[in-house]
Amino acid sequence: MSAEDQQTLPDGVSQNAFTEVLSALRSIPRSDQRRWGELYARGLLAVPGKKTMRALANGAGSGAEQSLYQFISKSPWDADAVRRDLAGLLTERMQPRAWVVQPLVITKVGQHSVGVERQWVSQIGRVVNCQQTTSVWFASDRGSCPVDWQLALPECWTDQEDMRRRASIPTHVGSCPPEQCAVDSVSKMSRGWGLNGRPVVMDLRQTAPHRVCADLAARQIPFVVQVDASSIAPVPPEPKPEPGEPADRAGEWVGPAGLLSALHKHRMPVEWFDPMAKAVRATSVGAARVALRNVSTAGQPERLDLVLLGAWAAPGRRSPTEFWLSNLTQSQLGTVYRTAMLSRRVERDLAQVSDGLGIRDFEGRSYRGWHHHMTMVSLAHAVTALSSPRAQSLFPPTGRASLALARETKASAA
Repeated sequence: MSAEDQQTLPDGVSQNAFTEVLSALRSIPRSDQRRWGELYARGLLAVPGKKTMRALANGAGSGAEQSLYQFISKSPWDADAVRRDLAGLLTERMQPRAWVVQPLVITKVGQHSVGVERQWVSQIGRVVNCQQTTSVWFASDRGSCPVDWQLALPECWTDQEDMRRRASIPTHVGSCPPEQCAVDSVSKMSRGWGLNGRPVVMDLRQTAPHRVCADLAARQIPFVVQVDASSIAPVPPEPKPEPGEPADRAGEWVGPAGLLSALHKHRMPVEWFDPMAKAVRATSVGAARVALRNVSTAGQPERLDLVLLGAWAAPGRRSPTEFWLSNLTQSQLGTVYRTAMLSRRVERDLAQVSDGLGIRDFEGRSYRGWHHHMTMVSLAHAVTALSSPRAQSLFPPTGRASLALARETKASAA
């Protein structure tokens, strides 16, 4: 495969950013596999339309399609190692303020793609033939990028030996609801990858938040999660306030009866950058301390001391239109809400960047192949994120990133 056979990077994509990000492939031991990985990433960036193997291999010479298929679906390279190296690079370059969990429903026509089942999807509100996935994104005000991926496998894929064998599902992988997949993912990143953790932002409006919040708190992971108003059931604090001590001051405990009153009484305007409108917005936000109680797996009552944020995102409403729970009880109200709003940055970048890079296009049947493809999409997205002139001025290569860039550039020249 010569340089002339490779897809030309599109306008606006920096060759330096491409070289820097693709250095994450150095964990793949074989040089020929790294070259196919580079070709695959180039194709994701350059090929218009659906990212089929044939389209990605176009112009790369005889046998390229089969070689790309082998690289993605069969080769035993470790996707986690590549993601870990990418995470280290982006931590230094983007300095993310949060790890945002983003669910993704990928609709399918047939039944052969790994993890596909006709299943109820709460985000859509109906039964859909699909894959349900979760991703963890590094996010800041000026950019975001997916780093880790999980495929939520239904029980029909994990409990039947023929289904497991057909998709080459590893023996240690079991059925997992999307929210638990997300918790496992951020735990792996913070502990297994040795990263400095950031607050985790999740949407738990379609599920009971208590178990997920308790799991994150037990793992000492900071979080800001969006919840449905009906799921908020605060319990009285222990110990109770002394007689005559006000119980509804901002930052102190309130019970159920005074919850909305406390949020309304102590609300204040919070400015945050809206990436959809590309403008700074001001939202009225109130906060109150709450205690939630859940029953642990051992049957014992568990107590979580959290802060509840209520946001009046729609004008003219008497009650908040958004509710967020967080264990960042010592942080300022504005800081917590701006952290939550980084989910908007991820929604915007998913729609405007990752969707065009083939995030929904993998049609293979292999569990390994799905993870390999999503890893390459992450690399392509990172190239795009670091290619903009603003990103290059805000996040210039420093330290390990600049050394990796110099090393890869030198290797390419040789």
